[in-house]
Amino acid sequence: MTDFDLPEEFDEENIISKTSIKRDMHELQALGKRLTELKQNQLDKVPMSEQLRKAVEESRRITKREATRRHMQYIGKLMRDEDEEAIKNAVDLFDAGSKAFAQALHALERWRDRLIEGGNDILSEYVDENPSADIQHLRQLVRNAKKDVKNEKNTGASKKLFRYLRAIDDMDAELDA
Repeated sequence: MTDFDLPEEFDEENIISKTSIKRDMHELQALGKRLTELKQNQLDKVPMSEQLRKAVEESRRITKREATRRHMQYIGKLMRDEDEEAIKNAVDLFDAGSKAFAQALHALERWRDRLIEGGNDILSEYVDENPSADIQHLRQLVRNAKKDVKNEKNTGASKKLFRYLRAIDDMDAELDA
């Protein structure tokens, strides 16, 4: 075999360029940086290994520029062994500019509107999907919102209902994590 002969098992289609490897590593570092910018309660909801969690928490203590850069590289290295897609989805839920965040809010708005327009069957459907909801409090909020619509007033009842639905959604997300 000469220097220019390729082994028979060599597959030309599976070659990954050095540029694409570097691009992937930079993306992992960027995702790691987004992790370091999350609040502690948000960070607790992100699925990751304990080693990565400690590295992210340690990054908050580092203030020097070069040390921060090296630590971000370390976090990027740890991210290689993580489920990148699950972490990205979890981080996107906290990013107000992301599609996932907007979809979650729109789903809550649809529930609010259905609860205000519907009857007890809609309320029962919501409680079945969200068993942690306080039914009595929820009924009171829905009743007040319906009264606002009927009287064509805006006392903020629908906003209170939305806040409560969001709190229930957050509570259920914590229980799932």
